[in-house]
Amino acid sequence: MSEGSLRGSRLGATSYENDDHVAPAERLIVAYDCPRGHVTTVPFSAEAEEVPVLWECRCGAEALQRSAARPDDKPTRHVRTHWDMLMERRTIDDLQELLDERLDLLRQGRRQSA
Repeated sequence: MSEGSLRGSRLGATSYENDDHVAPAERLIVAYDCPRGHVTTVPFSAEAEEVPVLWECRCGAEALQRSAARPDDKPTRHVRTHWDMLMERRTIDDLQELLDERLDLLRQGRRQSA
């Protein structure tokens, strides 16, 4: 090898850092109880502003934080269908009249092309 070559380890092979003089962040361990009897513990930062009251358990059910009360369910909005929105703008009589007009146009078009 030439005199000018560099010696050392390859990139990413080893880390020369160690954990001396490093303090881990403070944690808050929160326990959640599942209605099926499972207990889930989740670590959060001690500086976390909001810790969720409900957590999804590994079985898919909603687990409740051990030291909290179940929150009130949010009211769900009725999903408006196309028919609901149509009925807000038109009456059944209006729709029947429109249908009759369109059917007449279709029938006239068939008669003229034949």
